[in-house]
Amino acid sequence: MEFSSKLLERAVNEMSQLPGIGKRTALRLVLHMLRQPKEQTLALTEALQTMRNDIKLCKSCHNISDVDVCDICSNPNRNEAIICVVEDVRDVMAIENTSSFKGLYHVLGGKISPMDGVGPHDLNIESLVEKVKLGKVKELIFALSSTMEGDTTNFYIYRKIQEYNVLTSTIARGISVGDELEYADEITLGRSIINRIPFEATLKS
Repeated sequence: MEFSSKLLERAVNEMSQLPGIGKRTALRLVLHMLRQPKEQTLALTEALQTMRNDIKLCKSCHNISDVDVCDICSNPNRNEAIICVVEDVRDVMAIENTSSFKGLYHVLGGKISPMDGVGPHDLNIESLVEKVKLGKVKELIFALSSTMEGDTTNFYIYRKIQEYNVLTSTIARGISVGDELEYADEITLGRSIINRIPFEATLKS
């Protein structure tokens, strides 16, 4: 792709680094921004810079937040005895959109995947185990994707907290095997949370 401007080329190259954005789409987006009032582009730039500089991870659940403890964890109306374990913040958003879960979350930051060089110590697992040790948690809901890596991560955590008196469950398999949680429709995902099953039952199947 030939560019008449090095500045344009650099902007397109940076934009094309975003997931799902190829060079042609990046060029359309950059040209669109050039046609907009300068104030609008500057507002976008400022929003991205502020987000990148000021965004935090909740000290309790590792969700993205503007403050040290996110709104979900600091909400007194949430049930702190039930924790839903998810891979990343997109899954928190997906489950919250169902309005079917009133407990807290724990964001692992991924799933165990030896092929990708991701081990248990690369994830937020130890902080989850520490929560369980405190004795306030009564149930862990495993809401990881229905993949081999997701199941491996579920089982690893299950073994780590097995000695404690905590109920473990997993979302019902209304979610297709191999599907990512964020792409499930809200009704199916909500029902999967409500109709969750004991995790031990999945080990026997």
